[in-house]
Amino acid sequence: MGKTMEEILPTEFQLKQNYPNPFKERTTIKFCVRDKARIGVEVFDSGRNKVETLVKEIKEAGTYKVEFNAKELANGIYFYRLQAGDFIETKKMVLLR
Repeated sequence: MGKTMEEILPTEFQLKQNYPNPFKERTTIKFCVRDKARIGVEVFDSGRNKVETLVKEIKEAGTYKVEFNAKELANGIYFYRLQAGDFIETKKMVLLR
């Protein structure tokens, strides 16, 4: 028996933990979009300075993933944030070579 659209589409905005974490150079960030919205996914260093904008566009409802390449960055703790309208969620990741 197949799944209906209601079963497949996310029911909430959600930011998942990056994988792998800690990571050496690249990591994948997964996020869920409940409804069509302008989405922003940004990475910050521990001083809250923006390091990179990974996503800045309108997305349809669904589950997405984006790869973050930290090749040029120093070891340490970084934060990534999903913003969709009034929804904001931030998580921590560790770059460790």
